[in-house]
Amino acid sequence: MTPINHSEVHEFILLGLTTRPDLLVPLFMAFLAMYMVTLLGNFGIIVLIRTDLHLHTPMYCFLSHLAFVDICYSSIILPKMLVQILTLEKTISFSGCAAQLCFFITFGVTKCLLLAVMAYDRYVAICKPLLYPTIMCGWMCWWLAVGSYAVGVFHTTFIFTFFCHSHVINHCFCDIAPLLALSCSNTHTYEVVILALVRINCLSTMTIIFVSYAYILLTVLRIRSKEGRRKASTCTSHLIVVAMFYGAILSMYLCPSSTFVLDENKTATLFYTIMTPTLNPLIYSLRNREVKAALMRAVGRRQ
Repeated sequence: MTPINHSEVHEFILLGLTTRPDLLVPLFMAFLAMYMVTLLGNFGIIVLIRTDLHLHTPMYCFLSHLAFVDICYSSIILPKMLVQILTLEKTISFSGCAAQLCFFITFGVTKCLLLAVMAYDRYVAICKPLLYPTIMCGWMCWWLAVGSYAVGVFHTTFIFTFFCHSHVINHCFCDIAPLLALSCSNTHTYEVVILALVRINCLSTMTIIFVSYAYILLTVLRIRSKEGRRKASTCTSHLIVVAMFYGAILSMYLCPSSTFVLDENKTATLFYTIMTPTLNPLIYSLRNREVKAALMRAVGRRQ
């Protein structure tokens, strides 16, 4: 086939998760429910942190940013998926696909960095409690949060390459791997660069997280006070979120390049793009005493 450049590609066709008609309604209901939980749960956490003075600390500042990223992350993908399932409209414009991919990369990288920043925050709070107000001061928290978004934007340098006449995307949204599969040109260099960027981002942030929690674990073993152990208990919910998010990413992007594009990757992608934003507010609410206490105070004020 004669290749055409991206200026001649006006739209793509998304194959979606399944072609079975009997699964469309259950999928629509499931994704709609998850999206509503994601919006209500994460927006509720943001409002709770902003309105409760007891939660005006660096840790909960970063948590509110994480909740905002989760809302954006899901909103990039789920509304379009719901419309496609409901109307059976499988097409997406070239500009829409480009925007979806750029925002997907931006908020994905930002989330990785925020999880690393939150781990560092817990390390300072538990291992260096006397220096915590100095190290995690207001301007430092602001720069760490802004820096996370800035690095995420920087990673959107992925460029659409040449496509063949067939521009059917074997996915439910515009992800990197299925887009590379449409290229008529040799994409080996792009795959190497993309995998390198993903691996550097994942491994660097995971290193920060693991080193932080290694020091936290050593410190907790020496802590005797209840207050110290209470601070350590706030790490549990964060570790659960980290394990879910990175587990799905590692299964996709740290695999050999020969398995870079697989149908099975759809499930892994949906897990860290849809499931984790849905579960995050539940995890932080149910496993965090301060959040539960703030929620009880908010409910008490309304009664």
